[in-house]
Amino acid sequence: MRLETFQMLDKIETLDRKAQTLVALAHVPRSSPVFDGHFPGHPIMPGVLLLETMAQAAGYLLMALNDFSRMPFFAAAKTANFRAFVEPGALLKAHAECVHLGSGYAVMSTSLTCRGQRVADARLTMRNVPFPSPALEKHVVREGRRLGALEAGTVC
Repeated sequence: MRLETFQMLDKIETLDRKAQTLVALAHVPRSSPVFDGHFPGHPIMPGVLLLETMAQAAGYLLMALNDFSRMPFFAAAKTANFRAFVEPGALLKAHAECVHLGSGYAVMSTSLTCRGQRVADARLTMRNVPFPSPALEKHVVREGRRLGALEAGTVC
């Protein structure tokens, strides 16, 4: 996880296209400027970054389901619950499941767990659009390979 560049996911652990589910790992860094202000003497991962981690897991699942042909953008959070503090150094598992896919939008059920305990969950709406630029498409495909959503030489 690189908070400053919004690279929230480190590796995709499982991707099941038939079940439309994904589980990704996200290692919260032990130190980051984010923790200097959130909060001095009691550093915890900001809820907005937990939400972004879930949105990225949902996004990579959608890209895998669409063979990386479209770019998902976070459109809405119907619900978002933060159930426990996440401290620096934590290992998170980001879970995403596609609940509905169609007409340019997708509804995703997402959650984060730490040591088997749920720390956050959200129901997200994602908008699927053509890639707005070749540079973004190239970057996203490269990140998909790094994470394991796109194996070299394999089409999802």
